[in-house]
Amino acid sequence: MNKSSAAAAAQDKKHQEHLRLNGNIPKHIAIIMDGNGRWAKKRKLPRVAGHQEGVNSVRDIVEACGQLGVKYLTLYTFSTENWKRPKDEISVLMRLILRALRDERDRLHSNNVRLKCIGDIASLPQDVQDELIDAMEMLRHNTGLTLVLALSYSGRWDITSALKNIVHDVRAGNISLSEISEETISGHLATKDIPDPDLLIRTSGELRISNFLLWQIAYSEFYISDLFWPEFRRRSLYEAIAAFQQRERRFGMVSEQITSKAKHALSQHGGTVSYTERFSKSASGL
Repeated sequence: MNKSSAAAAAQDKKHQEHLRLNGNIPKHIAIIMDGNGRWAKKRKLPRVAGHQEGVNSVRDIVEACGQLGVKYLTLYTFSTENWKRPKDEISVLMRLILRALRDERDRLHSNNVRLKCIGDIASLPQDVQDELIDAMEMLRHNTGLTLVLALSYSGRWDITSALKNIVHDVRAGNISLSEISEETISGHLATKDIPDPDLLIRTSGELRISNFLLWQIAYSEFYISDLFWPEFRRRSLYEAIAAFQQRERRFGMVSEQITSKAKHALSQHGGTVSYTERFSKSASGL
């Protein structure tokens, strides 16, 4: 490692340590990766160049999340609506997904990353399905970051599938109508073994959720970046997490209730720093 690389790595560690000291690291981050095509168009490049550069952003963000201690990272990789795109672009995207799975799984394995996939996987080309299964099997015993790829996924598809399964359970006598609750629905979603996202990031400045994790993001904090996805790297991730740490997550309660609960939890563990003090620290230095 040369001097400039060593200095950059040292600075990166400082940014990460600052975030750890400044507040909670989100347990689950979900990202709508938007703007590959516009990034390419801005540079007078074919759209595929944007998708290719976007893979480099994925690599950097996955690595940074693992280093920070994020437990789950869900990437909106290919939506059910994306099947409406030109066939040539869909073919390119599928080849890129296939190549990325083959090229990155050893790196993911060395970084202790586990891989999961949510979506209508049966609609994907067979070679992509096979590669997904192989990669998930190879990485299934890893204990670090869980990388969740949303492929041929949409929030409405997810909820519709859950409701169909619940109706089946009711008809089979496994559950009664009166027993159906929010937990029942959550337990039938594709993300049933994954906590809801704490932070939802969307790139390219668009102010919509594009049919992504509709049920799961009910209480997620939103962060909108004006950067196109190929430009979004770990420094931008740190800025998003710093913004998250300055927010007060009330979940329907008032500030005083949150502060009281935080103080009680800290007193139980011998802590002395209040919730408000901890989450009002400046994110300067990032």
